[in-house]
Amino acid sequence: MNRYVIVGNGVAAAACIEGIRSTDRSGEITVVSAENRPVYCRPLISYYLEGKTDLARMNYREESFYEENGCAVLYGRKAERIDPAAKTVFLDGGETLPYTRLCVAAGSSPFVPPFKGLDTVPETYSFMTLDDALSLERATETPRDVLIVGAGLIGLKCAEGLHARAKSITVCDLADRVLSSILDAEDAAAVQAKLEENGIRFFLGNSVAEFRGNTALMQNGETVTFDVLVLAVGVRANAALVKDAGGETGRGIVVDASMRTTLPDVYAAGDCAEGPDASVGFNRVLAILPNAWLQGYTAGVNMAGGGAALENAIPMNSIGFFGLHTMTAGCRTGQEEVEHTPNGYRRLYTENGYLKGFALIGETRRAGLYTSLIRDKVPLESIDFTLLKQAATSAAFSREKRKTMFGGAKHAD
Repeated sequence: MNRYVIVGNGVAAAACIEGIRSTDRSGEITVVSAENRPVYCRPLISYYLEGKTDLARMNYREESFYEENGCAVLYGRKAERIDPAAKTVFLDGGETLPYTRLCVAAGSSPFVPPFKGLDTVPETYSFMTLDDALSLERATETPRDVLIVGAGLIGLKCAEGLHARAKSITVCDLADRVLSSILDAEDAAAVQAKLEENGIRFFLGNSVAEFRGNTALMQNGETVTFDVLVLAVGVRANAALVKDAGGETGRGIVVDASMRTTLPDVYAAGDCAEGPDASVGFNRVLAILPNAWLQGYTAGVNMAGGGAALENAIPMNSIGFFGLHTMTAGCRTGQEEVEHTPNGYRRLYTENGYLKGFALIGETRRAGLYTSLIRDKVPLESIDFTLLKQAATSAAFSREKRKTMFGGAKHAD
């Protein structure tokens, strides 16, 4: 009987379980969960702070998920190292787990720069997990001044989540714009303006030089006083288990299209994995929920002896702030074409006859049409791309292609 061990208990781990059970209904599955709770949807933690969802609705799977799939879950435990020769996982406390095949789906952890005086700050938080959100909920039971270091996705979603709870919110970042790893200057300005409309203040191109208790001395000489500090500078893939065992790592754990690492019978998936990116043709960390599921499921199928391959994964981000919706996918290389829409605009990037990436600001309906062009490497000459630039409509595709994409739909929209 196969013994499967999964390190991690997020979306990638849940998908890995489902992938295994699609092929092997009887093998033993053990999940090592650092958090003391079942799998939940992490992108919802800001909505929980806003009161737009509750703990029950944050569950990613039903309460019976593990039992129905014959899984043993070790809550509040950490895998400290693996021995690929002995096929053994060593846990905190000295316990060991033998495995036939192992999947590392350990996610990522906050990166905390060595700020001078950080140890003098009374209340410091991260914003990665549900426990972080619960801690911030308690910390803002009465309105308080909040300083968020980091204007990336985590920091801005934290700002939105705390908006109705905080007395004031200030966000700072060394980058000269918000969401600098995702948006260009014009797109970022539109998002920043929406956040500023809702009272969020920014220090961009400017970060903390030193903390002195509840005062931040900024690099430009200004000071910011606060009650609550949230560090959202960035994250790092939890790749140490594989790296320390001799496996190949870069920004994450290097995997191929089957999610295999360079260690025998060891797979990786989710935010800790560095897998193929179809939009650029090389490996990258694709730390988003849809890819976490696809990678986890692919890993699970192959762990159980299947032959799955994930060859069309691409970076995607679907973001909303105070009603302004933004979606990006692929990469920004080649020729840029901008089309204005009633609610915003879209940027499309083409190269060598293919769509390579896009950014949709204010109008994201039917974005899957653009995503499919990138994933499937559809030649633009085979569709009415002029029409598709003007509107996200299936009429840009041939009748045969629409049948493939939409199950035989007869009418375009």
